[in-house]
Amino acid sequence: MLYTGVTNNIERRYEEHKKGLNRNCFTYSRRPLELIFHETFNDIEQAIYFEKKIKKWSRNKKLALAQGDYDMIKILSECRNATHSKYKPDK
Repeated sequence: MLYTGVTNNIERRYEEHKKGLNRNCFTYSRRPLELIFHETFNDIEQAIYFEKKIKKWSRNKKLALAQGDYDMIKILSECRNATHSKYKPDK
């Protein structure tokens, strides 16, 4: 399971999750935890936008981001739906 969140103090927040200080928290029953990626933003609005965006991503796409595999992110972002214009025969 991959967790995505926003904080203004990553060290504090990670410790809170690891220690299970909040029983109602998503990560409480999913411990132990491992931090595999973080990004720093100068603007909270940008951070929230990015968080909302990647929360919708697949597990594989999130793992590619954590590994810095931007080519794989592009591949995983491509639409593979048969109705996509890329797959329609030329007329």
